[in-house]
Amino acid sequence: MTENKTIALLGQPNSGKSSIFNSLTGMHQHVGNWPGKTVEKKEGKFIYNDVTYTIADLPGSYSLSANSDEEIVTRDYIVKQDLDMVCILADASQLERSLYMLADFAGLKTPAMLALTMSDVAKLKGKKINTEALSKKLGIEVCSIIAFDKKTFDPFYKAVENTIKNKTCLNSDALYSFFKSSDIAGEYEEALKIADKLADSRRTKEWLASKILENDELVLREIKIKNLGEISYDSKSALRVSDARFSWIDRILEGCVVNEKKASELLTKFDKKAIAPKTGFLISIGMMLVALIGSMIVALPFMGLGGAMPSILNPLVDAISSSTGMSAEIGHFIKSTVITSLGWVLSMVGFVFGMSFVFGLLEEVGYMARVSYVFDRSMSKIGLQGKAVMPMIMGLGCTMGSTSGSKVIDSYGQKILTIAVAWAIPCGATFVVIPTLANEFFGATGGMLVMLLIFLIMFGHIIVTAKIFGRKLNPVEKRTGIVMELPPYHKPRWGFIFKNSLMRMWDVFKKAFSIELIVCIIFFFLSYSSTGIEGSVLYKIGKFIEPVSKFFGMQWQSFMSFFAAMISKEAVLGVLSAIFANTGSIIDSTTGLAAASDNVAQLVAAAIPKAEALAFIIAVTFNIPCLQAVVATHNETHSIKWTAKIGLYYVVTALLLAAVVYHVAVLFM
Repeated sequence: MTENKTIALLGQPNSGKSSIFNSLTGMHQHVGNWPGKTVEKKEGKFIYNDVTYTIADLPGSYSLSANSDEEIVTRDYIVKQDLDMVCILADASQLERSLYMLADFAGLKTPAMLALTMSDVAKLKGKKINTEALSKKLGIEVCSIIAFDKKTFDPFYKAVENTIKNKTCLNSDALYSFFKSSDIAGEYEEALKIADKLADSRRTKEWLASKILENDELVLREIKIKNLGEISYDSKSALRVSDARFSWIDRILEGCVVNEKKASELLTKFDKKAIAPKTGFLISIGMMLVALIGSMIVALPFMGLGGAMPSILNPLVDAISSSTGMSAEIGHFIKSTVITSLGWVLSMVGFVFGMSFVFGLLEEVGYMARVSYVFDRSMSKIGLQGKAVMPMIMGLGCTMGSTSGSKVIDSYGQKILTIAVAWAIPCGATFVVIPTLANEFFGATGGMLVMLLIFLIMFGHIIVTAKIFGRKLNPVEKRTGIVMELPPYHKPRWGFIFKNSLMRMWDVFKKAFSIELIVCIIFFFLSYSSTGIEGSVLYKIGKFIEPVSKFFGMQWQSFMSFFAAMISKEAVLGVLSAIFANTGSIIDSTTGLAAASDNVAQLVAAAIPKAEALAFIIAVTFNIPCLQAVVATHNETHSIKWTAKIGLYYVVTALLLAAVVYHVAVLFM
């Protein structure tokens, strides 16, 4: 029987944590949520020398203060879990800033080691790091590692073994001597007296005293609960604590790091433009458009394969049906559910691969942080960080793609908020279907006005959605300005990006296929009928609730099409064709087994009043984008609850918008 050890990865965003986690665990990992928190939880396993290691990739944060759910989850895990050790990660190319997490960890008694990531980037920048000298100063194991190259992992494995065997803890004496000799010495001694009563087997009184000086919410609450008195300091004390930590870092790095190169003048000039308010905005917009096009190009082979699934597999089903005597109904069921789901999922994972590859490239070379910096001020007005602008722009092409692209968001709460807001942006399929109907009902000029109305509603929808979901996911009182270190530019590691993209694509495929298949089966039985549309359950539901749906400006025909649009926006014209031109069943029209009639728009225009048509157009535009977007949302949030909340919110708001538009429109049309 092998031994079992538990370790945690701790580090700032962009420190290479997730990359090392993926390299160590491969497919042996699980992603979910921490109990009671909207924070992503990643755990996995790897085996080395007959020892099984359970490893937790803790949420990326800049410190162990209680300023966010990510920081609280990370701190609680380190302090309360029975860990064998913590591996603290730091970017070797910018140690002066990335060691702050190590400084904030100092004083905790959990065994620890330091792994310097991106050592290849540091080497390109001309930085030489003496890990042995650094290890001696810190009192813990220190190693260099390249996240994507497992050939460099031997020192890492040995450091893990030694740390667990010797239970070595970080030497914090030098750090806290800065507190005693600084202008905060008096307050520190005062805090120590109270901290001494809180110290336990995991937390030293020195660490707790530093948190008291920072007015740490959790520690102050603990003091209050134990009736240890009232204590608080102004914001300047927290700044002085940070200064002491940075002074300690500078002292630690003395003689351990040698710079042999100067920064590239060309990159320095580009960076000045890349983060400037005006030129940075233009460069970022240009990069996002290129990223959108690039993602679609990368996804094309998978999308082509997904689209070809019916033409490849449907004849095979027909052949099997003929040779085995299988009924046509069973063959129809297989084609409408299994094959349709497979085709949709292949197209979906193509987008996931494309987004992961392109975003991974931008993150890898160091440009993503510049986008976040440039857009942070404008995006913060609706409670989002600057990076959120990337997936939102992607939403103009595909909502599923923008949802998958939200993986670049560091905070789990803001990731959900980004997804919720991105759903308000009509996708490319919407801009194919809706203009066709708008032009047929209202003419060229009227169609342009309808599209203008859609854009106005979209901007309002984004603001309202951000406010509604932001109350829970990113409360105003907890919002802070951007705190980040711009990473250095460096060459992309193509193999690493490709491998990570493939892993992500496979993970999505495994989860998505079962969900899409279940939904397709449910929709099949709701819309199936051997006697025409009137015999389907969906028709009966539509007729039953027609008195209610009329309030929202839709009779049963348009309401059934609105319902089908939740599965696929492209299905709208097909379902309308099935209803008004009798060109196929609803399920065949939705899954693409039946094409829409060439004159479906004219037929619909002749049968539906203009006011109802306008309400229907608005309802479809701002309805749930598609089944793939729902599945992608579940895959990114790992939460049925949040996926359902977002989905229900968009169904309700789409109907409310349709009702308002309809009741205003009937006054003039």
